[in-house]
Amino acid sequence: MIAVIHDVLPVFLLILTGYLSVVCGLMKAETGEALGEFVFRIAVPVLLFRTLAQADVGSGTPVKLWIAYFSGVAVAWTAGHLVATRLFGRDRRSGVIAGVSSAFANNVFIGLPLVERVVGPKGIVAVSILLAVHLPLMMVAGTVLMEEAVRRETGEAGRGALAVLRQTVLNLVQNPLIIGLVLGSIVHFTGVTLPSLLDTLTAQVAGIAGPAALLSLGMALRSYGISGNLGLSTTIALLKLLLLPASVFVFSHLLGLTPEWSAALVLTSSVPTGVNAWLIANRFGTAQPLAASAITLSTLLGVATVTFWAALAGLG
Repeated sequence: MIAVIHDVLPVFLLILTGYLSVVCGLMKAETGEALGEFVFRIAVPVLLFRTLAQADVGSGTPVKLWIAYFSGVAVAWTAGHLVATRLFGRDRRSGVIAGVSSAFANNVFIGLPLVERVVGPKGIVAVSILLAVHLPLMMVAGTVLMEEAVRRETGEAGRGALAVLRQTVLNLVQNPLIIGLVLGSIVHFTGVTLPSLLDTLTAQVAGIAGPAALLSLGMALRSYGISGNLGLSTTIALLKLLLLPASVFVFSHLLGLTPEWSAALVLTSSVPTGVNAWLIANRFGTAQPLAASAITLSTLLGVATVTFWAALAGLG
């Protein structure tokens, strides 16, 4: 257990460092936004590119990996939606945000650094394969369900699944993460060896992706805070931190994933709610306090729960 804490705690201490640097006035919030842009547009795409270019997939099956993870997502998303609408009496739109907040893990800014530190290269390969489909599937699902909820409550016609899918594809073509994944896959499958200079450069940039991501996230947390229905927000945060990784743990073992891939999926599913939940809430102008509170609370509680899941996954 001590070894697990030693691996997990620095991840959250870096988030805390970023948060305190803004609270204490040492850094401006705008600096965190700029650092986050660098992480999203350059550092993490380079990390994904390098990881897939040098990947050793071994006996792992990507399809089983996706099934294991998204089966867990379906369980947590459904639970979050039902808790909000049936137990707390919220409307359908709030139910969608509750579902997203229960199932959308911060795989890029926390999941990748955590898995890299705790599991290692094989774990990063698993998360990279997951990220190839995670963002488009989650954003399409969230947007389609939200537009359907709006249609039912207001009677207004939505864009429809096809229009949403078309817009999502256009956005993904320009997404740096997807570009990094695609280029890394091309290099991997063509067997091209990176020139020494490029190999050194990508290694240096990839090396700072994790710490920079965690610091930028900590700076951003200053903007979210806790508001709205604390009971619902806490429940959603706990579903995210406990039910999602528990479901992924079960499905990963049922499908026979390798120990490294199973550990990587459980760990990345156990991290706090991703900012995309807030982006969807903000896009439709509904339940923003719920999404923001879920992000903040799941980050605060995540120190203990992530340590638990790391120990359960046999990483200590």
